[in-house]
Amino acid sequence: MTTTLTKPRSPIAQPDAAPRRISLQQSFANTFTMAYRGILKIKHNPEQLFDVVIQPIIFTLMFTYIFGGALAGDVTAYLPTIIPGILVQTVITGSIVTGTQLREDMDKGVFDRFKSLPIARIAPLSGALLADVVRYGIATTITFIVGFAMGYRPAGGVVGILSAAILVMVCAFSISWIFALMGVMMNKASTVQGVSMLVLFPLTFLSNAFVDPATMPSWLQKFVNVNPVSHLVTAVRELANDGHFGIHVVWSLVGAAVIVAVMAPLTVRMYMRKT
Repeated sequence: MTTTLTKPRSPIAQPDAAPRRISLQQSFANTFTMAYRGILKIKHNPEQLFDVVIQPIIFTLMFTYIFGGALAGDVTAYLPTIIPGILVQTVITGSIVTGTQLREDMDKGVFDRFKSLPIARIAPLSGALLADVVRYGIATTITFIVGFAMGYRPAGGVVGILSAAILVMVCAFSISWIFALMGVMMNKASTVQGVSMLVLFPLTFLSNAFVDPATMPSWLQKFVNVNPVSHLVTAVRELANDGHFGIHVVWSLVGAAVIVAVMAPLTVRMYMRKT
């Protein structure tokens, strides 16, 4: 009687029982790691800072010297009005880059690679938004430096200036969730940028950022008065120029919280579907 030796059968591959669970602490750590990646991208591609470095300088000089004499009598008198307006416009406009860079990374397949790593799936998205806060800080610093060089002396002091800077960056971070959603939903980075500018530019220019709304037609004043950008500009002026924490600061913070509460879950859901 002969015995036939057979090669042991390899076990049939079983599907994963459950995805690897990531703790909240690990999610935060992954987010900060991805934010550091975003900062390194800025270091190796400094042209990404062009808008937050050059724009506040050009806009501040241009608007101040062109309109300062006509609107306020002289340049120095116009600075308390224009510096907070330029600050809000520059930082909020800079948040558009969040959506365009997110779309570019998705087109290059970067996020497909991240899916194979043992990290929280939300980390690449939240890290990218967190890294952009550095850009907002640079834009804020340069705007105030240019203003100081031109003679801007806010009465709010250091506390008022820092409070105004933090408020603008918090609001810009919340708005970046809107552009992140556009980046996830749209197919091209150029489309994200075009649509974002089409929405944001009217909001910034049809506000009280550059002129007193009292000089506008009555129908336009109604829009300016309810424009959230106007509330943010007024809040920044009150903090920087007077050191006053008023109702406009409260409305700005409430608006930022509402945007994050609504847009963040939508963005995350769409991001999970796309990746």
